[in-house]
Amino acid sequence: MEFTIEPRYFNREESLLAFQDRVLALAEDQTRPLLERVKFVAIVSSNLDEFFQVRIAGLQEQSESAVDARSLDGATPGEQLDRIGIKSREIESRVDALFTKELVPLLREQSIEITDINDLSDGERAAMSEVFEREIFPVLTPLAVDTSHPFPYISDLSINLAVLVREADRSAIRFARVKIPQNVPRFVRIAGSDRFIPLEQLVAHHLDRLFGGLEIVDSYVFRVTRSADIRVEEEEADDLLEAMESVLRFRQRSARAIRIEVESEIDEHVLELLLRGLMLTRDQVHYRDSPLGLSGLWALYNVDRQELKDEPWVPVTQPRVVAPTGGDTDFFAELAHGDLLVHHPYESFSTSTGAFVAQAAADPDVLAMKQTLYRTSIPDDPAIGGEEAVVRHLIDAAEAGKQVVVLVELKARFDEAANINWARMLEAAGVHVVYGVTGLKTHTKTLLVVRKEGEALRRYSHIGTGNYNPKTARLYEDLALLTADPDIGADLSELFNHLTGYAMPTNYRKLVVAPHALRTRVVERIREQARLGRDGRILFKVNHIVDQEIIDELYAASQRGCPIDLIVRGVCGIRAGLPGLSENITIRSIVGRWLEHSRIYRFGKPAEGAVYYLGSADLMPRNLDKRVEAMVPITDERLELRLEQVLEVLLADDRLAWTMERDGSWRKVTGDRDLDAHRELQRLALDRARGQETRFVAQQ
Repeated sequence: MEFTIEPRYFNREESLLAFQDRVLALAEDQTRPLLERVKFVAIVSSNLDEFFQVRIAGLQEQSESAVDARSLDGATPGEQLDRIGIKSREIESRVDALFTKELVPLLREQSIEITDINDLSDGERAAMSEVFEREIFPVLTPLAVDTSHPFPYISDLSINLAVLVREADRSAIRFARVKIPQNVPRFVRIAGSDRFIPLEQLVAHHLDRLFGGLEIVDSYVFRVTRSADIRVEEEEADDLLEAMESVLRFRQRSARAIRIEVESEIDEHVLELLLRGLMLTRDQVHYRDSPLGLSGLWALYNVDRQELKDEPWVPVTQPRVVAPTGGDTDFFAELAHGDLLVHHPYESFSTSTGAFVAQAAADPDVLAMKQTLYRTSIPDDPAIGGEEAVVRHLIDAAEAGKQVVVLVELKARFDEAANINWARMLEAAGVHVVYGVTGLKTHTKTLLVVRKEGEALRRYSHIGTGNYNPKTARLYEDLALLTADPDIGADLSELFNHLTGYAMPTNYRKLVVAPHALRTRVVERIREQARLGRDGRILFKVNHIVDQEIIDELYAASQRGCPIDLIVRGVCGIRAGLPGLSENITIRSIVGRWLEHSRIYRFGKPAEGAVYYLGSADLMPRNLDKRVEAMVPITDERLELRLEQVLEVLLADDRLAWTMERDGSWRKVTGDRDLDAHRELQRLALDRARGQETRFVAQQ
């Protein structure tokens, strides 16, 4: 047998950048509608910002602290910084070239334009000046930098102007900084058109209003990225809510700078002044050829030009939750007939999970509601904020006298402020708000409803892979189980007792919970299939897989001949197809219109008693060891067939799919099926909504 000498694992940071490559490929795809391509540029830009804020910031801290924390592939922090520094700049260069050389001309052909203020007509410039005076000038504050005025704090991801001025007597040139407001649209629309002016350009054009009596010598745009890697010492925090508010203030005012983006024509003396003030080095300078902060391109995407976007998709309602009389569905009666599986965004959140929460909150027989909330907002699109409907229902339930407990995860990165606000609102309404188990993030997506039915109490449960957010449910692909299974209800009761009180973790009846037992159960199931050799089967659909123990177990199963299919959207530390190690492992990634977010675990052959789980956990040390996660077995044969159908579609896709090669690179899948998994799942959802249960059959 041929044995590989290649590394056993793929580097996490490089794998994350490889995922950004795949997303950027969507923006580069000339067959996609133009504004969808612009949207993916905005998404990649936002993702890269977060990559610097979190991943690079963490590695820089490790490197400077001389921490010998090696990655899964054995690289030091410094070695990783060198490698991902090169790759991240390559992606930035591709973004700049794509946007400026291809997308901007195509947008101009469609009369959508980011234009130069000097190219406007006199009337348009006058109108823009009025906008500046009315909406922008009052919030601007020029800050001088000299011996009497220290270098100002530059906030994270803010766009700024470095301004050079001098007095009329031609005295020495002075430096000042003007922060571009972050609460004003990034691109200012010219009235009556789909043309836009970058906000920083509009401010630069009117700098004389800020520096009266001075000559404006020049101005340069720059943007700073700061670390967002925050930690809370929970053992020392008497009040976690106050501790998180303190940490957020630290992030806003004291987090270290890790990157500066500048125009390629910036004056060298100005750049040196910025680097000294920000305590950055030359290798942290990123020269850009496109407007800084392209995450703001959502302003262009939101123009009313549907012909330049994907065909609208309206999530359907499956027949089981459509009331025969046209009124509201009785979920309690429906769940008495069997479990319900919901697949977003193909099926509606508002007519399934949302309606279930609303009915439970209003039902006088419901005695208690217990729910976890992890994310209440979506950072990728400023036009889509946190959805308050679910929280409002919980508040209504509390005000109606129900026992309502909500576990709010305050440490959900970038959602801390929103979650703090919701926590305070819930507490004010009489909801019992708790913040989870010390030292662990609560990532599980669970809801428990306790209802009095006759002389008995009955539990109803919701367990999902995604957050309780109707907005993200229209963008993220997720699955959720609604059930009246008494064992699952009892398990959730004990899980909430553990999360809200001092109850110790227990041996749950059906739930598989991290960090108590999830790792052990996954390993046991992998070994069961490994013992079957070629008769075994393993299929995982996850966001990320980087846990070394799990990867090694999969390698061992592969070496015993067990076929393993992995569908991994993002970070993937396992290698595929390496002789003597992973030749029985195939890995593919689906990247398209919807963000693949559900986690499905299948052990065994579909027609021979396969075991299915869904839940919130990826195969990462943080999920298995440092978070509260829950997986639930799917035992209803009808729902097993639904899950298998989803997996079959994803495995047959030859439009959105990428496959990992032996060297760890990703290759776009091509084939004759022309099967787009997202469109196919939309078609199947429509058939179900019409009462036509069709089975997907892959055409060879």
